[in-house]
Amino acid sequence: PHIADALVAAGVVADRSEAFAKLLYTGSPYYVPQDALDPLEAVRLVREAGGVPVIAHPMSTVRGPALSLEYLGLMVDAGLAGVEVYHRENSPEDRARLLEFIERQRAAGREVLVTGSSDYHGAGKPNLLGENTTDAVTVARIREQLATQ
Repeated sequence: PHIADALVAAGVVADRSEAFAKLLYTGSPYYVPQDALDPLEAVRLVREAGGVPVIAHPMSTVRGPALSLEYLGLMVDAGLAGVEVYHRENSPEDRARLLEFIERQRAAGREVLVTGSSDYHGAGKPNLLGENTTDAVTVARIREQLATQ
């Protein structure tokens, strides 16, 4: 099980949210940093592997700073196919900014897909299965891109 689940089972915390808030947050003495790929390199690798790269909740500040729109533009230049706009960690203002960004990209001739996700990882987190989704037309576009990779 995830360490947060083990802490709940041992009675150290009441639930997974408390485990992350009190013990497992970035900078905690119990936090073990992990190496992360540079997002531009990740986009390149996903494309190289035949995938369709979509960035998840880019405006979230839960695990670090939000990505700037300028950096998202660099990611689009590198081959980013989509942006997760509809996610609980993107505020209505963030969603509006992302949609405006995507419209500017499209006006410049770049296809950038709008996606959504519940980010559901099982019980113990507040995310509800299906609370944000990706529309069928966008799913079809992703499948088309996969077929032509």
